[in-house]
Amino acid sequence: MVTTVYKCRALHEKEQRLKGRLTRNHFFLIAFVCSFSYYVLPGYIFPMLTSLSWICWIFPASVVAQQLGSGLHGLGIGAIGLDWSSISSYLGSPLASPWFATANIAVGFALVVYVITPFTYWLNIYRARTFPIFSDSLFTSLGQKYNIETIIDEHFHLDAEAYEREGPLYLSTFFAVYYGISFACLTATVVHVFLFHGKEIWLLSKSAFSEKKMDIHTKLMRRYKQVPEWWFTCILLVNISATIFTCQYFKDQLQLPWWGVLLACALALFFTLPVGVITATTNQTPALNVITEFIIGYIYPGYPVANILFKVYGYISMKQGITFLQDFKLGHYMKIPPRAMFMAQVIGTIVAALVHLGTAWWLMDTLPWAIAPFIVWLVHKAFPDKEWIRLITMPVLLGATVNMPPATAVNYTSWIIAGFLSGFIAYRYYRGWWSRHNYVLSGALDAGLAFMAVLLYLCLGMKHVSLSWWGEDPDGCPLASCPTAKGVVVEGCPVF
Repeated sequence: MVTTVYKCRALHEKEQRLKGRLTRNHFFLIAFVCSFSYYVLPGYIFPMLTSLSWICWIFPASVVAQQLGSGLHGLGIGAIGLDWSSISSYLGSPLASPWFATANIAVGFALVVYVITPFTYWLNIYRARTFPIFSDSLFTSLGQKYNIETIIDEHFHLDAEAYEREGPLYLSTFFAVYYGISFACLTATVVHVFLFHGKEIWLLSKSAFSEKKMDIHTKLMRRYKQVPEWWFTCILLVNISATIFTCQYFKDQLQLPWWGVLLACALALFFTLPVGVITATTNQTPALNVITEFIIGYIYPGYPVANILFKVYGYISMKQGITFLQDFKLGHYMKIPPRAMFMAQVIGTIVAALVHLGTAWWLMDTLPWAIAPFIVWLVHKAFPDKEWIRLITMPVLLGATVNMPPATAVNYTSWIIAGFLSGFIAYRYYRGWWSRHNYVLSGALDAGLAFMAVLLYLCLGMKHVSLSWWGEDPDGCPLASCPTAKGVVVEGCPVF
């Protein structure tokens, strides 16, 4: 949101140019042109810039070395991406992340990827070496890709007999660790917000109802007509009713009963406040995708479509709600009329839903962790003069890798490096430049990348025009996804 504000100010506010200095508008245009021009390299000509995994180049025949060095299919040791889309695609712009949040993510990433995962893998816990060290695929007991279609019948129900015949599913080491960490992250989120922000939330809630104090932004926004509460209530009730009706009417296809919709909505409502607080303070959003899958999978097993729908209503609705709040906050600071913001949100949501649905059809045709925040809170109380202790945010630290997969190690290593250069080096030693240009640079990089990506797709992607040379391989680590257990035969991999 801060990046958007700075970008709008750079483009619309008049600024007098001082001798020897660039205005923010000029700086934005220069950075935009550079980003736009550069992305033709990683986006089309030289995709290997997405992940420069140099360890794989040194050891082209070593499975272990490529597992360690691959930025896309391994642990990404030494790998770096010189591609802004690779850097900002999953964690957002590192230039917009406060340094303490970046540091929490760096520590959490290092613990999970460089300590827990290799420790689990090379000790062969739960036959870990039979499978790739990093993958989001499902596997058989022999290390082969699991064919999900064989255990789903024509009505998209789980075929228990076929499942018994095919055998149980197996996850890669990292994917299994990721699921456990996801539970830890949510537990820590609730406890952290209660301990560190509970009093603040209570006081703000009371002041909101009393309306005795108003900041300057609220006073200025009072000039506009406010959005009545019943508008929100009506939209909420209409959407929940429509969802329940749809699930009941298409019960055989969608599989989710009415109580599943209500449970998903309750789950989203419960987590919106704590997750929103973490998002507001760290620019990182803990996810509910894993817990929603587990809850409905345990309560209502054997119905995969119902599992997907429950995940959508329980997780995506919360995520969209927080995005909605971010947009309203942006409008609040930019003094946009609330009713105009509301209508833009409603119309945008309807258009986006229709476009996404049409695009999907077109494409088809073609709990111990609760202790962790307590420990940090107790240490903070014991040493109140140590301000850095309060900056240890366990939900962010534990949830550092919740985007992996589909995010890969190189996305994180490159993001952390960029965040360090911006949030620590530039902020500490070049504060004037940082305060003036940091967020403008972030917006320019995003904008330049977006325009060139669309241009490449329209001009080359739709015509299926591609290049064929060694730089086209975005990773160069063909053995990184190979198992290392003895006797496991996988196509393209050496047998140990």
